[in-house]
Amino acid sequence: MRPTSEGDLRYGWTTGACAAAGARAATEALLTGRFPDPVQILLPRGQRPVFALAQSSLGEGRATAGIVKDAGDDPDVTHGALILTTVETGAAGAGLVFRAGEGVGTVTRAGLQLPLGEPAINPAPRAQIRQAITDALRAAGRDSSPLDFVVTVSIPGGAKLAEKTLNGRLGIVGGLSILGTTGIVVPYSCAAWIHSIHRGIDVARAAGLTHVAASTGSTSETAVQALYRLEETALIDMGDFVGGTLKYLRNHPVPRLTVAGGFGKLAKLAAGHMDLHSSQSRADVAELAKLLGELGADTVMIAAAAQAASAGEVLRLAGPHAGALAELIARRARDSTLAALAGGVAVDVVVFDRQGLLIGRAGP
Repeated sequence: MRPTSEGDLRYGWTTGACAAAGARAATEALLTGRFPDPVQILLPRGQRPVFALAQSSLGEGRATAGIVKDAGDDPDVTHGALILTTVETGAAGAGLVFRAGEGVGTVTRAGLQLPLGEPAINPAPRAQIRQAITDALRAAGRDSSPLDFVVTVSIPGGAKLAEKTLNGRLGIVGGLSILGTTGIVVPYSCAAWIHSIHRGIDVARAAGLTHVAASTGSTSETAVQALYRLEETALIDMGDFVGGTLKYLRNHPVPRLTVAGGFGKLAKLAAGHMDLHSSQSRADVAELAKLLGELGADTVMIAAAAQAASAGEVLRLAGPHAGALAELIARRARDSTLAALAGGVAVDVVVFDRQGLLIGRAGP
């Protein structure tokens, strides 16, 4: 069964859903000696997708089933990865035990949703795996309590894929996280990125940090880290998701927040936009031209700025007023940030050029 779709974009399945499907198939093989192929599972919202097995093996007291992840049309780093789930009989009364196999990370920092030393299989996927094993037992007419099994999830090549994620910064070492709340990947929802933002804030809070910096890109992140000599745990790579970042900080505050970004991105924030992606918001060059007029620019400069193709071009055209314009954008971006946070957090905003040089600043 292929992922469902909306319009021209296909939905996909999370790593958690794939691991749960593998767990169901492996458990059935342990009980009956046969792997169901395809295998069906129940997702939290009632969907019942089926998955084809890409790999299977059965031994004494253990079985392994593999699912190739289909993320639909989402640009997911794990699309096409093989998710292997091994289920083996555990000690009587031990309950369900999770282990990290090849390519799945281990939690090494406080503040995540799991205790230190646990495999990075998040709570929602654990619940889906538990449900899948329970369903397999019931289908076979077996007692489903207690669940005395050891479940090992592996992703061959996962350690290399994890280098493209923020797992290392979050303190998840050795590989990827098994993620997914609903079991479904919504195309371009960037759920994994937003998840990393939330967990980054959690880790910083658990570490007792009093100052974090949320940046729109790598240049501004490198620059703000050097400016304030921040440790890596204090850095939040929010990308375009300023609204999601601020919403989470509103409910999970830190004493001080620095928002860092380039002129174009922060000009959008200054205008009140909370999603800075080009598909969701645009810098208003007419408004920037108007601000230049308020700063004393002549009519020729204002007219040229009003016809500019981008905020960056307005900044270039601003000439001697560029510094004042960047400062004004920083102040307005800070106002937007403070309004979204609704108090409780000290905020400053820093604007950097494309080379990482500080060109505007507002706040303490």
